[in-house]
Amino acid sequence: MTIALYGIANCDTVRKARAWLEEKGIGYAFHDYKKEGAHPAKLRQWVEAKGWETVLNRRGTTFRQLDEADKHGLDAARAVRLMQAHPSTIKRPVAEHPGGLLVGFDPAEWAAALS
Repeated sequence: MTIALYGIANCDTVRKARAWLEEKGIGYAFHDYKKEGAHPAKLRQWVEAKGWETVLNRRGTTFRQLDEADKHGLDAARAVRLMQAHPSTIKRPVAEHPGGLLVGFDPAEWAAALS
């Protein structure tokens, strides 16, 4: 099995997820959306599958430093535009696998989904 893994290379959580995948022998193709950008169609798919509240990282420094006007009145469409403009606001990592989508890294959840 090979999965598509999205994140930022220097993110500690992404590093943990990559190490976990390598330890389990699960192949992955890595897409660094800090360097390669975040495609709006992909973001919309993730938001449709998991909800914008799950995909948007509102705890991170980037989100907290945004203007209040950008953070107020969010909905799915506004969240997608925000994540496209500021890829660091996408929760990390995101893993697309044959059975679905994982957002964030939880070893138990990943083991259940990828076994």
